[in-house]
Amino acid sequence: MAALWWAVIVSGIYHGVNPGMGWPLAVSAALMEPKRAALPKALAMLALGHFLAMIGILLPFTLLIFLVEWDREIRIGAGLLVMAMGLYLLINRRHPKILARIHPARLVLWSFLAAMAHGAGLMLVPIYLGICAVGAQDAGHAAAGDLMAGNVGTAFAVAAAHTLAMTAAGGVIAIVIYLWLGLKFLSKTWFNLDLVWAVSLVIVGGFSIFSTIVGH
Repeated sequence: MAALWWAVIVSGIYHGVNPGMGWPLAVSAALMEPKRAALPKALAMLALGHFLAMIGILLPFTLLIFLVEWDREIRIGAGLLVMAMGLYLLINRRHPKILARIHPARLVLWSFLAAMAHGAGLMLVPIYLGICAVGAQDAGHAAAGDLMAGNVGTAFAVAAAHTLAMTAAGGVIAIVIYLWLGLKFLSKTWFNLDLVWAVSLVIVGGFSIFSTIVGH
């Protein structure tokens, strides 16, 4: 259980470091608006959008967990879905055009759609299902309604922990660039994690399927 929760946090840090999740937009927004609160406000809006995307992905799987007898099949299906998203991103390397059409001031919407388009929430699904599987075993013969309520709470806790880790990681980078390095440094040292991101989805999905089959 501890390892699964650490995976939630580490994946949040990984998402936060990835420029595709929006911290460069937070820096840009802060530089355009000469107020000290501009950067925290931008980071908060990005965090809200990311959190909503995580919940939007996790809650449907919470409903599926109601079918406890299909736990193994659901986890394998989720792993295949994550792998499929990773393979799709490997094949289609173009950046989603819809993100370029969103006004920079609408950071919540941009963050939500960016997380959805890149499959950020899907990366959490195998971890979340693993946490719920452990919880279901501990619950024994608890009523289905109690299990459902517990899993909904777990979904919000996973999304919150992940989003906090993401915001902290991206926020540190944004603050350093905003206060000391500037956008000129960012333009010279830009790094693209799209390929690494796609491969990581395939790995997470494959490991989820493997761990489910061997009984973990």
